[in-house]
Amino acid sequence: MTSAERRAQLVTVARSLFAQKGFEGTSVEEIAACAQVSKPVVYEHFGGKEGVYAVVVDREVQRLHDSIRTALTTPGASSRELIEYGALALMDYLDEHPDGFRILARDSSVVAAQGSFGSILSDIVSRVEDLLADPLRRHGFDADFAGLYAQALVGLVALAGQSWLDTREPSKEVVAAHLVNLAWNGMATLDPHPVLTVRPMP
Repeated sequence: MTSAERRAQLVTVARSLFAQKGFEGTSVEEIAACAQVSKPVVYEHFGGKEGVYAVVVDREVQRLHDSIRTALTTPGASSRELIEYGALALMDYLDEHPDGFRILARDSSVVAAQGSFGSILSDIVSRVEDLLADPLRRHGFDADFAGLYAQALVGLVALAGQSWLDTREPSKEVVAAHLVNLAWNGMATLDPHPVLTVRPMP
């Protein structure tokens, strides 16, 4: 196994352990044992548990951030469609990378203050705030509250998505449709049979 292959293996092993046990509950000894190497090999590649954890978190942050950014900059999409794409992107991440989400949501700020789940959500809120300002103005609402609405919308999707991980039911597309239905239409004008107006991104 080359040095690069060994490093990749250690990251994969550590990612699984951190998802199961958290940062504090995982030891260098466990990482080494699961990778079938000696402890010095882990120290050689990462300098310790904090080093490998920082790499794991950084990769998850980048994966989620890239997915959300791509969704929220879809060319030609309307404001509602961008929100749908954003909701789907977060649900896709939860579905396809549950271990990564658990790491970010639990204690990623231990060694990466700028890479915590909260900081990622804050960045998403800023992007959504920009999306909501113009529609609010067009409908006669105070655009100064776009930030508040953005926080509510992102929090709605993030918390509901986190709960959805336990059952994976109904489908993530159905969940996204209902969340956008609530966010876009409000309780007073809910669509009784919501569907997404966009197709899931490939």
